[in-house]
Amino acid sequence: MMHAGYRLKTISLCTAMCASYAGVAGEWSGNAGVEWLAFPKQALSDAQHDSYLSFSLEPEYYHEWDHGKKSFTFEPFLRRAQYDTARTHADIRELNIGVTSEWWELTAGISKVYWGITESQHLVDIVNQTDLVENLDTEDKLGQPMLDLTLVGGDLGTLDLFVLPGFRERTFLDEDGRPRFGLVVDRQNPLYENNSEDRHIDFAARWYQYIGDWEVGLSHFHGTARTPEMIITPTGPFTPPVLTPFYPQIDQTGLEVQGIFGAWLWKLEAIHNTGFDHSPFFAAVGGFEYTFVLENGMEIGALMEYSWDERDEKTPSRFQNDMLVGTRLTFNDVQSTQVLAGVIVDMEGAGHSYNLEAERRFGESWKLSLEARGVFHVEPGDFLYQSRRDNSFRFTAARYF
Repeated sequence: MMHAGYRLKTISLCTAMCASYAGVAGEWSGNAGVEWLAFPKQALSDAQHDSYLSFSLEPEYYHEWDHGKKSFTFEPFLRRAQYDTARTHADIRELNIGVTSEWWELTAGISKVYWGITESQHLVDIVNQTDLVENLDTEDKLGQPMLDLTLVGGDLGTLDLFVLPGFRERTFLDEDGRPRFGLVVDRQNPLYENNSEDRHIDFAARWYQYIGDWEVGLSHFHGTARTPEMIITPTGPFTPPVLTPFYPQIDQTGLEVQGIFGAWLWKLEAIHNTGFDHSPFFAAVGGFEYTFVLENGMEIGALMEYSWDERDEKTPSRFQNDMLVGTRLTFNDVQSTQVLAGVIVDMEGAGHSYNLEAERRFGESWKLSLEARGVFHVEPGDFLYQSRRDNSFRFTAARYF
């Protein structure tokens, strides 16, 4: 959690920026949604429930002036959830001012930055912290205070330089939330390797360029790891232990390569990381997507990705020797109907998982979404064994404005 002094400075900055632009004409957009999260199997813990309702609101205010050379963005987020108090939360996803010139762009404030190209996992994506109470797919991110300078070099590529003051801790569900780790995470007492804790200033840089049919990206991050190590901490002789998040200092160099050749799309993400357990390691994920186009305009994509991590069973994620096989269906209809489905197979037989995402627009303003996630063929000792009863369905109805 942020220290009181840092939190007060951040709130003061946000208030000042909002006050400065409250009377300036701009555009509001965003969405409000209702979500029902259901679990067919009975939970392992009596504190957990079979279904959860929640309401979310994510408006966005955007204003630009000086012929588009200056801009202001404000995007708050709010979720009110049933039962799980940790999932009831609010965040500022974006609150920044941008200035653009012919050869450079400068953004100051709270922003979201995404790096990565693969489907099964996002190895190189490290600037923003994951909002894990939103979804286990790690695609929802907390807003990150930053200063982002983009240098546009034409044939030399584009270079992004980041100064990241202040660290955001990863969010975790409470004891009554699902799905979650087998043990409860102690969110109130995180540990840090650096004495500055969440006040440490991190740095990052990313260069990317198109080289023929390929897009290549190189990145480096120096600072506090976004993914914590989990330490089992005893709480007493008659109470279960808890998981204490520990955030080490790391250096991570990332590589992204993507190439489009007709109906083929080839992807690769790879990282070299030093800091976790004081041991350097390599990890990579790569594969392809081939798209068939039918006569009616419908597109059928076949996906395959392989994930490898040289830490093997010591990796804090499940992706150490796994294969994703899936399909993407794009109907190209008026309702923008899409379906993404896949199965992740552990090549060592340590449990498998499936994922289905579908969405369809209704009318001018509504969108319905369905997610189905779960595991199968898991045995005691498998990484996924703690999730054996947490197969779930997620239904969302959102109105966009």
